[in-house]
Amino acid sequence: MESLRDEPLGYLLHRVTAALRAEVAATVLGPADLAHPGYLCLRMLARSPKSNAELAREAQVSPQAMNKVVRELQERGLVTRPATVPSGRSLPATLTREGVTLLARLDPAVAEAEDRVLAGLGDHGRRELRRLLVAASRR
Repeated sequence: MESLRDEPLGYLLHRVTAALRAEVAATVLGPADLAHPGYLCLRMLARSPKSNAELAREAQVSPQAMNKVVRELQERGLVTRPATVPSGRSLPATLTREGVTLLARLDPAVAEAEDRVLAGLGDHGRRELRRLLVAASRR
């Protein structure tokens, strides 16, 4: 068996991410008429309201790209931003009731798609992978 260090970790993570993203897009997001960046934005906003700049940093996209995503979600009634704020310039986006409902409908289907992609790991392996990824992503 080849050494686990033969392939760079970033490359391995990219391959898994690509497989997950393709399965989720084909089976869950496409039928919901939602692109991956939109789903990612909804997931981030489910944790807490965020400004466009915060969303862009967390998603690792340009503020302009994230602004487009947020505007599209606003047009669908999934996200709202205040017209003005008492201080500063940040207009934090939040999920609407429709956004919360859509996310609640999509999340179980996303989990099923993840299970299909990672089926070769078994239940214990999938839980352990998730635990390791959470541990590795803490700063």
